[in-house]
Amino acid sequence: MNFAKIKLFCVKPDKLAEFEDIIKQIAKEQQIQTGCTSIKYFKRFFTIDGTGSIENGNPPRELTKIVKCVKYYSYWEFDNRPVLKPKIIFKS
Repeated sequence: MNFAKIKLFCVKPDKLAEFEDIIKQIAKEQQIQTGCTSIKYFKRFFTIDGTGSIENGNPPRELTKIVKCVKYYSYWEFDNRPVLKPKIIFKS
């Protein structure tokens, strides 16, 4: 039975480049964890306007400006429920 962990990251606009650099390093470390089958990071580009929007055939609306933060998601999949040992990669 596969196990997945999803995380949301809210990144301030002035920290985007730094966050994307750090995520590349983190993803390499996460990929070698025992049982890890995949790790994906993605940035939110679209939003759904109201209920019924998609059901009525309307496509999601593309985000055009940053209000407070940029949202990134990670999707980490394992072949079983992992026992993770935390590792400090960087200190802020």
